[in-house]
Amino acid sequence: MNAPETVSEAPHVSTAARSLHRQLFVWLLMPQVVLWLAAALFTYKLAEHYANAAIDASLSQTSRTLARQVKPLDNGLFIDFPRAAQDILEADPSDRVLYTVSMPPGQFILGNRNLPPLPRGAKPVYGEPFFYNGKLAAHEAAASPESSASGAPASSEPQRLRVAALLLRYGTPDSPGQSMLVQVARSSTNRELLARQILLDTVLPLSALMALMTMIVWAGVRTGLKPLALLQRQVEGRAANDLTPIKINAAPPEVRSLALAMNSLLVEVNHNVVAQKRFISDAAHQLRTPLAGLKSQTELALLDAKDPALQARLQLVHSSATRSAHLVNQLLSLARAEPESASQQARSRLDLSQLAREISTEMVPRALAAGVDLGFEPSEQGGSCPVRGFESLLREALVNLIDNAIRYAGRGASVTVRVYAKDGQAFLEVEDNGPGVPASESERVFERFVRATHDGTGCGLGLAIVREIVERHAGRVQLLPVQPHGALARVSLPVAAQG
Repeated sequence: MNAPETVSEAPHVSTAARSLHRQLFVWLLMPQVVLWLAAALFTYKLAEHYANAAIDASLSQTSRTLARQVKPLDNGLFIDFPRAAQDILEADPSDRVLYTVSMPPGQFILGNRNLPPLPRGAKPVYGEPFFYNGKLAAHEAAASPESSASGAPASSEPQRLRVAALLLRYGTPDSPGQSMLVQVARSSTNRELLARQILLDTVLPLSALMALMTMIVWAGVRTGLKPLALLQRQVEGRAANDLTPIKINAAPPEVRSLALAMNSLLVEVNHNVVAQKRFISDAAHQLRTPLAGLKSQTELALLDAKDPALQARLQLVHSSATRSAHLVNQLLSLARAEPESASQQARSRLDLSQLAREISTEMVPRALAAGVDLGFEPSEQGGSCPVRGFESLLREALVNLIDNAIRYAGRGASVTVRVYAKDGQAFLEVEDNGPGVPASESERVFERFVRATHDGTGCGLGLAIVREIVERHAGRVQLLPVQPHGALARVSLPVAAQG
């Protein structure tokens, strides 16, 4: 049977460390993502601004050039716009320049009639270009003379335009105050392509820089949390009864403060545990002598008593004194099995088979008195089973196993002790054909003061002592059922190396 599992907080520590690692990484990464998005938006707007500025400058120059080709003459206008100039404006089919010359309020003179008009409420200044965005319907773009002349393919989508409107005043002494509106437009497609290209050329390096910063942040978080990981490993790697202080040589003040607080708690717990063990040991030592005297006096009183009722009462007192003496001896054995006591002894190489044979022989009188058939069964391979440990503690464990079987197997039962080696392990088994232990109680019987049945005269410490001693020797103890009835206590210990 496995020893009862101790409650461990290691998984909670690990989860907390991972959660802290994730939170730190997310909180450090979120500002980078926000800044990356803000930088991308700012870059796009800036690229769009400069693309517009470049196109606006081109449209402004084109509108002024076109305006110079229209000259006032007497009561009309002289248009000097040769075919060569038109070919220059329409040289690029993918970026055509559309133009219109008109006289407000809408008298068409030259160019494309379908250019988007000035926005409602616009108040252009004479001689200064006014820029606005507009759309040219697909059928209007296809029907324009410039589109037909250029052979550009028709599109079903409205064409977005950037338009420059130049309002000029002209006239003669006979007809003053005449106005002329020159509108020049270019598609916004190239402007948007330019802005997107600038955005891509800027965002790609920013993305690479962000990926690099993410890796640096990840490495920084891992490095910063290394002291916590070290503290976690120290806590996870220690036994449940290891109350020695945690050692952290180099750590940030926060982790060092946490370790110091835990060490203070461990010191207080260790003081309390030592005080309790000392009290149990001292009390057991003090109780042994009066209990032995009480047993002797009740035995003498039973010899002299003639009254059956008095004999019955004296027998109950004698049984209680015997059980109390056994409990005191078990408490002393438990105190000797504690790590603090075991560390003061010396490990030695011993033969587990020979030790089991000797103890079985010593326990035969007790088994006969209880009406139990006790026997030792040597291994089929024969020879010895060398182990390394504390002989006094291993003897105590074997005595408790055999004594536990004798007490609870019942009169008329048989108890068999066997030792064998297999796969680098030495096995000691104590098997009985008594009532056995319920499967639901096979774990709990190794706890202190737990008894699977109220029969027998045990105090619930024998198997707890066995487990404590076996664990001190890096071994394992199990309590298994036997068919059709009975129990098998199996102890496994590492076989001692040669030399």
